[in-house]
Amino acid sequence: MVKKLEKLPEKKQVKLTHKFVYALSLVSILGFLGIMSQSFFDYDLSFYVEAFLMLIIGAGLILESKAKGLVSIKEVGLTSTNFTHLITVIIGAIAVLAGIFSLPIIRWYNPSFVAIKGIISIIAIVIIIIQTWVVD
Repeated sequence: MVKKLEKLPEKKQVKLTHKFVYALSLVSILGFLGIMSQSFFDYDLSFYVEAFLMLIIGAGLILESKAKGLVSIKEVGLTSTNFTHLITVIIGAIAVLAGIFSLPIIRWYNPSFVAIKGIISIIAIVIIIIQTWVVD
């Protein structure tokens, strides 16, 4: 007697976009270029590296947030998904502003920008850890 193989239910796989991971890769390369500039040419690029770091990570967060879907907030209302995307857009926009105001040409110091740099750093570290050791 031959038994038919039962089809096992497939696990739902979460599809991750890699926009923010690419942004983190660019940030790593930028950081190493800053180190290389300091060590080989004795030229300090730290202000530029800091500004571009915030610009790149902020742009990565905005791209990752799927901002186009936020248009539906008026129709659908504020759902948990929309709220998450909205917060991501806000943090990304503040990071971009922090990057713009950190450029050596402008160099406007504000404690809130220092705080957002710390928050973005924590988010980046957590995402790097998750992408490296948790997600296959």
